[in-house]
Amino acid sequence: MDDNDANKQTAAADNAALPFEESVGYQVRQTHRLLQRYLQRKIEPYGVTPGMWYFLRALWDQDGLTQRELSIVVGTMEPTTLTAIKAMERNGLVRRIKNAEDRRKINIFLTRRGQALRAELMPLAKEVVGNAVADFSEQEKQTLLGYLKAVQDNVSDRMEADMAAPK
Repeated sequence: MDDNDANKQTAAADNAALPFEESVGYQVRQTHRLLQRYLQRKIEPYGVTPGMWYFLRALWDQDGLTQRELSIVVGTMEPTTLTAIKAMERNGLVRRIKNAEDRRKINIFLTRRGQALRAELMPLAKEVVGNAVADFSEQEKQTLLGYLKAVQDNVSDRMEADMAAPK
């Protein structure tokens, strides 16, 4: 390999490099992990895991979702959802009831305990989020949320375009 080839390889490697501090994906992941660990510390004393948290949030918003609907809202595969639901059922947070119109479907309903946790846990979640943006103005918080939504939209649009493109 001559010096010219080595220079081309070095230039290609430099172009392919994506330092962590410049990677939106890495920064979003690190932020999510920190927020999740912080929230976990707050909710664990109530017997709620981070995995359960997302399902509780969805059911607090709309109780009685089917397992499939819950999977879609939370963004998990159905086997993962079923595992979480069973754990939540064992902990007395939800109950599964066959759908009256379609016996193949199972609806998930919060128990009194599951409903009551909302009043205890949502203030903790608000505290976590509030601390995360403590030094932000209201406008800066809204701008950040707008940017994050734009990133989500951009990635979704690109994924759809890639799937629609001929192979």
